[in-house]
Amino acid sequence: CCVGAESKVHIVYLGEKQHHDPEVVTESHHQMLWSILGSKEAAHDSMVYSYRHGFSAFAAKLTDSQVNQLSELPEVVHVKPDRFYELRTTRTSDYLKHTTKHPKNLLNQTNMGDQSIIGVVDSGIWPESESFNDNGIGPIPKRWKGRCDSKQSFNGSTVCNRKLIGAKYFVSGLLGGADESNWNITENPEYVSPRDFNGHGTHVAATAAGSWVPDASYLALGRGIARGGAPRARVAMYKACWHVASAGIAICSEADLLKAIDEAIHDGVDVLSISVSFQIPLRPEVDARDAIAVGAFHAVAKGIPVLCSGGNDGPASQTVTNTAPWIITVAATTQDRSFPTVITLGNNVTIVAQAMYQGPEMDFGLVYPEGPEASNETFSGACEDLYKNPARIIKEKIVLCFTKATDFGTVSKAASDVIELGGYGVIVARNLGYLINPCGGYPCLAVDYELGTDILFYIHSTRSSPVAKIRPTRTLNGLPVATKVATFSARGPSSISPAILKPDIAAPGLSILAATSPNDTSNDRGFSMKSGTSMSTPVVAGIVALLKSLHPDWSPAAFRSAIVTTAWRTDPYGEQIFAEGSSRKVADPFDYGGGIVNPENAAEPGLIYDMGSEDYILYLCSTGYNDSSISQLVGRVTVCSNPKPSVLDVNLPSITIPNLKDEVNLTRTVTNVGPVDL
Repeated sequence: CCVGAESKVHIVYLGEKQHHDPEVVTESHHQMLWSILGSKEAAHDSMVYSYRHGFSAFAAKLTDSQVNQLSELPEVVHVKPDRFYELRTTRTSDYLKHTTKHPKNLLNQTNMGDQSIIGVVDSGIWPESESFNDNGIGPIPKRWKGRCDSKQSFNGSTVCNRKLIGAKYFVSGLLGGADESNWNITENPEYVSPRDFNGHGTHVAATAAGSWVPDASYLALGRGIARGGAPRARVAMYKACWHVASAGIAICSEADLLKAIDEAIHDGVDVLSISVSFQIPLRPEVDARDAIAVGAFHAVAKGIPVLCSGGNDGPASQTVTNTAPWIITVAATTQDRSFPTVITLGNNVTIVAQAMYQGPEMDFGLVYPEGPEASNETFSGACEDLYKNPARIIKEKIVLCFTKATDFGTVSKAASDVIELGGYGVIVARNLGYLINPCGGYPCLAVDYELGTDILFYIHSTRSSPVAKIRPTRTLNGLPVATKVATFSARGPSSISPAILKPDIAAPGLSILAATSPNDTSNDRGFSMKSGTSMSTPVVAGIVALLKSLHPDWSPAAFRSAIVTTAWRTDPYGEQIFAEGSSRKVADPFDYGGGIVNPENAAEPGLIYDMGSEDYILYLCSTGYNDSSISQLVGRVTVCSNPKPSVLDVNLPSITIPNLKDEVNLTRTVTNVGPVDL
């Protein structure tokens, strides 16, 4: 049948594995494919991955006809085409009061996480970074079953150590099942190995568990000790995200992500940190197309807390992703650090912008590109269109432009266009709160629309040539820098189940200093500053790893409860937390969940709201998933009650009631994990 029909990678999800021996599980997958494809050889050639540790599934190259045949088998939950996710992209420890300054603190109580293993699913790792040195770290825990793969530019036997104890990579899904030798290194620079190309995975791993690095700095904007949240915890990297030059971003195949999570479960990680998400609309949590939700369910069932980024599509409501109740979903805040850059206009008015400019003081003409309406030339003050302006307008000037765009790429492109036209720098008026980065030594400054308009009015009002003086950036720590939920941080409520409060927790995720790859364009002596919920997620993952060292018998839900119920609802200085966006307001739980993570208080929460498989089944039934899908996911026959249970009774450490009109009764069960008062 179907000679010449196109084969594409699909994920065949079978639910909970039916046998404890992984080899038997894999053999059953080959047998199933054999029955459809007609030969053992065809089944072997078709198979991409066998998921055999945390759950039972396989990825295979299938035609539409073969997909239909497999879908009709009674043991198959569903067959879905592979799809792709995106990566969502120091001072933090001091800000969170997560230090060793006092004898009794979480770091000292847990030997800084020496026995914890943090699994990171991301873009790989740069093992030579000082952040992964193993100075002062003890032997590798005997329970560890992972390994370090050796492949292109990555010799696992020499670059791994007592700190970096695991490094694997998964690319078959991205390549559509083709052999990895088909990767075109010339057209798409990457390392077909656990080595990190773009620096994202290195940054995430170092933020979670980076070793102590004295005298770390970035562009002379600050200097001090860099370390992760759990500086002696072990790191296991599972590379499932790949730099794709044509897309300009790192892409993660669903099939590769599932395999990474499956391997992490087998290897024995204590915590999983996944800074990967996708845009709405969200997929059902029992659907293998939501690889993270399904993989995380099986990890949590094995006692592994899974922390995921909430996404960077804020500040609009209902944009939060990774919303399954068994996942700890992390939002991003600013911290008590800013990078003020002073602009003095020709009328002696001083304006404070944000930038990372460390060049010489500049004193040049200032221009907003505009010209007579009757002109045949193009004049544009939109940041995206600066390249259209005549060079004589831009030459030897500092340029003001306006944009609605939220990504740093627009700022970088505007600066590049100005320099190309002979200009000296750019002032970008936009919605603040987004990522700022250096622009190759040239000043690219960000101001809000109000300040941008003030500058524009000055340009219009001056009779002589307008000028501006720009001074190098300074670093300001502590008060009076206010803490805010970052503009980009995705907001709740959940678009799948608004009664499940998401995000769960917030942590600093703006301008986080950590290790990176030398290929990273923002690399400065092995470090870079990155922003996103990708950065806030490993902050919390490192803290959860320490908590698990202190409380090894707690469930993943217990850790979520501990950090949510003890979080700061003001900043650590007692000041209000604001939510950045088109209209600034005081932050609420749809912005930051329980609040900003408080490591020391989370170690002793007193009472917790615990959850296990029965609570997750209650949630799945209340949400309306059918019995067979739930049964396959949880690995046993499950029949939902009739009438179905109330989602309001899911034992979360929060109460969220959508469309409240009348009196509502709901239940919560608390467990005492503190001292017993006799």
